[in-house]
Order: sequence, then C-alpha cells, then structure tokens
Amino acid sequence: MDFLFKQVATDNPLGFAIVMGIALLCGIIISVVYRMGTDRPSKYMMITAIIMPAVVQTVIMLVNGSVGAGVAVAGAFSLVRFRSVPGSSRDICILFLAMASGIGSGMGYIWYSLIFTIAISLIVLIAEKLIPSEHDKNSRLLRILVTEDMDYNGLFDDIFNEYTTKFTLQFVKSVRMGTMFDLQYVINMKDVTKEKEMLDKIRCRNGNLTVSCGLVPVNRDEL
Repeated sequence: MDFLFKQVATDNPLGFAIVMGIALLCGIIISVVYRMGTDRPSKYMMITAIIMPAVVQTVIMLVNGSVGAGVAVAGAFSLVRFRSVPGSSRDICILFLAMASGIGSGMGYIWYSLIFTIAISLIVLIAEKLIPSEHDKNSRLLRILVTEDMDYNGLFDDIFNEYTTKFTLQFVKSVRMGTMFDLQYVINMKDVTKEKEMLDKIRCRNGNLTVSCGLVPVNRDEL
C-alpha cells in the first residue's frame, strides 16, 4: 500500500503521461456524475468537467516551485470568475471537485486524487438519491387566465383533486390592464397522460381563456 502515498515524478515524459491520464480519468468520472444527476445536462459543462482536472494539473506542474508564476496564475483564475455568468450551486460543486482532482494530480498524488474523486462522486450520487427533490417528473407549471370578476379561490380545486396529488397556487398577477388575472400553479399529476383531459375541463371553467402547462423551471441556487 506504500505506493498510494508516493508522489509520481512529473519531470519526465512518462510521469507526465501518467499524471495526465489520471487527471482525464477523474474528469470523465466527474462528468458522468454530473450527467446522472440532471435531466437537462449542459453539453459544455460536461466537456468542462472532463478537461478541467487535466488543465489544472498542467498549471500546477508548470508553476511548481515558482512563487511569481503562482501569483500570476492566481490572478488569471480570478479574472475568469468575473467574466462568467452565475452558476448553480451544483455546477459550482462539480467545478470545485474537478479543480481539487486536478490539483492533487498536478502535485503527483495521483492515487489520492483518484480515490478522492471516486469517494466524493459516490457521496454525491447517494445524496441525490436519498434527498428528495422539490419537484419530480410529474410536476407541471400550470398558468390559467381568468376574468377579473371570477373568484379564483377554490375555483379549480375539484379538478385538481381529480387529476393531481398536490397543487399550490404560486402567485396571482393582474394582466391586460387589470381586466384579467394570471394564476400560476405548481401541480403534481397523478397520470401525465390525462393532462389534455384536465386542461379541457379547466378551459370550460375559465371561459375558454388561455391555459398553459409545461415543465417546472429548474431552480438555480446561485453561489
């Protein structure tokens, strides 16, 4: 087991190839974890997760022992942050995992880096399975227009009780110069195949005004 605690020399082509290979392997593992945890993955986020450990590993190798180069690289990384859009907490976590793997590989501790990546990836997957999500695949965002003279409180409750397991009125907004109300509900369908049947009944109730139903937008817990 002593080989797990030894640094791999990176001052030769073979050592560099080994370290680069481990960094790319860690990136692939992280990218797979990212893909498994979302229904709408970003193609370029997956590519970033793959290549970031190798990029960070190379940077760490190049600045090793040089204080000036290390300060310059730190400044360059800080500039990248201010030129990027805000990311979700999950995306930031994936990026930090990729960076940590790259740093470990760049310092020559390839087995530490690989074990760390696998362990954290398993924890992420287990946590995503055990911790319930706010919305599931049967969740829908439902928007209904009603006229201003309609009392919308409880107006559609009997329909919702028939077709949904849970419904919540998120907000009410007046539209069209105050002549109508836009109601936004988050609902959980009992059977998604009966969505049209539910919408038809709602249209009969609201005077055939606009009704829209779609996926609930993904919440972005930004860091």
